[in-house]
Amino acid sequence: MYLKKLALAGAVSLLGTTAFAACSYENDVPLKSLSAGFEAWKAVTDAMAECGNFQAELDQEFRTKQPAAFEANPSLYHIGGVSNGTITPLLNAETIRPLDDLVAKYGQNLSPNQLIRVDGQIMAVAMMVNTQHLMYREDIFADLGIETPSTWDEVFAAAAKIEEAGVVDHAIGATMKSGWNLAQEFVNMYPGFGGVFFNDDNTTAVNSDAGMKALATMQATLEYTDPEVLVSDSTYVQQQFQQGKIAMANLWASRAGAMNDEAESQVVGKVKMAAAPLAMDGGAPATTLWWDGIVIAANITDEEADAAFRLAMEGLDTEMVQGANEAAIWLVNGYQPGPLAEGAIATATANPAPPAYPSTTQMGLLHTALGNELPAFLTGERDAAATLVAVEEAYTTSAKEAGVLE
Repeated sequence: MYLKKLALAGAVSLLGTTAFAACSYENDVPLKSLSAGFEAWKAVTDAMAECGNFQAELDQEFRTKQPAAFEANPSLYHIGGVSNGTITPLLNAETIRPLDDLVAKYGQNLSPNQLIRVDGQIMAVAMMVNTQHLMYREDIFADLGIETPSTWDEVFAAAAKIEEAGVVDHAIGATMKSGWNLAQEFVNMYPGFGGVFFNDDNTTAVNSDAGMKALATMQATLEYTDPEVLVSDSTYVQQQFQQGKIAMANLWASRAGAMNDEAESQVVGKVKMAAAPLAMDGGAPATTLWWDGIVIAANITDEEADAAFRLAMEGLDTEMVQGANEAAIWLVNGYQPGPLAEGAIATATANPAPPAYPSTTQMGLLHTALGNELPAFLTGERDAAATLVAVEEAYTTSAKEAGVLE
């Protein structure tokens, strides 16, 4: 519910530069951050680097590296880039610190909907909202007389027409890399069919009719994707778009800006944004809503925490947004929604709206179980019914070990 309010409201190592012209002060405390590698994070960390003494690591495997890195004492990083889907392990391990005192000192330009509270304490500062939604080649759709799909049935009908025309290598790109990405595809599709993830007693409810329909839709996608789809993550699909190899994909809004990057994209001005397709009539778009933002490590000195938060605020200022307006659906002052934001805004404001990804221990365990068990279904080693049983069993085992289930 809180994320819905946010949405409606509005590995490479980069060494910091020694130029301070665009920074309001000179940072003299050596600092490091670990975050995802999409364009919005590059814009934010580049802005931080302008203050000096800062090293940003942008890595799509950040979610697997952060827990151990922040558990080290001292922490290997001072600043972490997180989302409502990746903050939970850090919260559970108590490796990030409350930010109330630092927000009071340096957060005068933050808006209330940026302050992510857990048990009353500010534990993160959101910088943007994100969701996976439909991106498509407007020129190809126009040439073939295809209307913008609003349902997955329409997506498949469009894909069949595109494949028949042979204008691209594959009609659909999909973030179905085994593990986290593949699990997220199910997490998007399942509530689109009206599914709920958990019962009142914390057992999982995915072994259901909605679960079967979600798997069937994911399987149907394979007819139109790259055969190597089980190694396909967000960067892979982004590059497929940029190289003119695909005609459409349900991709993160944070990747939209890359489509018009003249330095690396062959489809500048050709990729249009639309709401995530419906899985069933009358349902919500088959996706989930997210926020991305910053946290500060617990296992660092108070001096380092002070310097890290101050630097983060420099990265989340109006000047940064003005230089990277199209890189994200920003929650930072100065953001002006443009055409690349249309898909995310249409998705978030749909009625009914898609759910926020639940940032809970149970969801983290279920996401892992899905990522481990779904590949066998898509490779044909196991049928849908057996796959959902395997997911249920894997979740139950890990939930008991974690004390979520008795």
